[in-house]
Amino acid sequence: MNGAQALLKTLADAGVEVCFSNPGTSEMHFVAALDGETRMRAVLCLFEGVATGAADGYARMAGKPAAVLLHLGCGLGNGLANLHNARKGKVPVLNIVGDHATWHVQYDAQLQSDIETVARNVSPGFVRTSQSTAALCQDAVDALVAARGLPGQVATLILPADVSWGEGGQPCPPPPAPTPPPAHEATVQAIAQAIRGSEKTVLLLGGQALREAALLDAARIAAHAPQGSVQLLAEVFPTRMERGAGLPFVERVAYLAEMAGVQLAGVRHLVLVDSKSPVSFFAYPGKASDLVPAGCTVHTLAAPEQDAAASLARLAQALGASGVQPPLQPAQRPDRPRGLLTAPKVCKAVGHLLPENAILIDEAITSGLMLNVMTAGCPRHDLLTLTGGAIGQGLPNAVGAAIACPDRPVIALIGDGTAMYTIQALWSMAREQLNVTAIVFNNASYSVLNVELDRVGAEEGGAKARAQLDLHGPVLNFAQLAQGMGVHAVRASTAEDFCTALEYALAQPGPHLIEALVPESLSGAKRKVLPWLLRSLPSLPPAVARALKKKVAP
Repeated sequence: MNGAQALLKTLADAGVEVCFSNPGTSEMHFVAALDGETRMRAVLCLFEGVATGAADGYARMAGKPAAVLLHLGCGLGNGLANLHNARKGKVPVLNIVGDHATWHVQYDAQLQSDIETVARNVSPGFVRTSQSTAALCQDAVDALVAARGLPGQVATLILPADVSWGEGGQPCPPPPAPTPPPAHEATVQAIAQAIRGSEKTVLLLGGQALREAALLDAARIAAHAPQGSVQLLAEVFPTRMERGAGLPFVERVAYLAEMAGVQLAGVRHLVLVDSKSPVSFFAYPGKASDLVPAGCTVHTLAAPEQDAAASLARLAQALGASGVQPPLQPAQRPDRPRGLLTAPKVCKAVGHLLPENAILIDEAITSGLMLNVMTAGCPRHDLLTLTGGAIGQGLPNAVGAAIACPDRPVIALIGDGTAMYTIQALWSMAREQLNVTAIVFNNASYSVLNVELDRVGAEEGGAKARAQLDLHGPVLNFAQLAQGMGVHAVRASTAEDFCTALEYALAQPGPHLIEALVPESLSGAKRKVLPWLLRSLPSLPPAVARALKKKVAP
């Protein structure tokens, strides 16, 4: 075997079944070796950000890493944004980056770059350049161990061309599965004691704590707590959250820091369960970045390297809550929407028609403000969100999720601005005939940035400033773009047409795109009032502040 052949056998033996690729000349021996490994599916992506985002979505749903094949430092640079999202989501990804032959590096050819330095931005825990064909497969096993452990991470293996084509490759046996420990008993008892004190407590759930078993134990703890003193919250952008009828309802921390402050007001104990202490997404003049309220003690039940579900089970047992029947979300759907199409009506239609066991991908930005409330009581589904805030994640995530779960419908709700970052994902959907329905909200605006222009305290934007946040002239036609890449697509401007299109897409195999022509969700008077409303929240009575928060961002 040459190095590439041995590498692919090592990966397949370890359960890596998919490689999302955007290769170049230095990766040709790896590409040629794909035909000799029948267990490896190769998925071509026309942009590196699609390949990395697809690997992210795949791993979230498959629970194990895929491989990504990228071309040199420039290809890695093109894929960094979605590797960043994977890193922030603690998602396992095996990131293979081809490089020049080791003896060619000295000549500083046109594509020569410092790949290791670029990679460390998204792979702080594992970056390695394989130095020989003999060492390559052990390097790959070490990378898989790093990627698959808790917390999951992006592990970057740099593959020089001569290491790939060199003879004498030796496959290595697969590494053992990781066995993360639960919380220490002393930690469990200390948190149990805090909960027994009946002070207002929030269990902030993230990562593995947002799956069924962990959610049920967290809900048992909340139901058993004295005087309803324990509340459940989920991190603002979950990696993967199981939700719907028959599961506990868990409200997410609000994106807007002022509204998150309303949710956390008066909390005396904040218990982190595979999550990080909440901070503001950005810095704003005169506002705190740390969202933990004054006088609140932060506890860590389960760090990212620990077993969150087992830790919650231990805490429930310590509190005598293991046998408690928690309140569960009843089955309910919104009515079928009618009239001129708006973003809330799109969310309502999704809730009305959402099929059983669907995968929802939310990168709708401001257009998705009503998605959570409209789908809370729908049939069981998984929700994937924008973990690292780097837009252009949703369509690639849909590619990976559909390949990981070919028997499940995937619905991706995408803003028009973010869709253009990785629009090439549509081509991969068509080529692979994936069961994905992409819903693109076309409001011809970077609407969230219009809101942020006011929130950061910038001067009133003039024509030049506003033009940077506006997508008119020309208005994009996503239906035509999708059709040009082989995806069935329609436009809808009424709720009736949208529902008909969604019903058709869910009934027919293969990829579909529905372009929803909608006005901005936050525009005109709403946008002008929002900054004033946010500034006033801390001074309002708590009940009024909570009601306003629920109205704006339920």
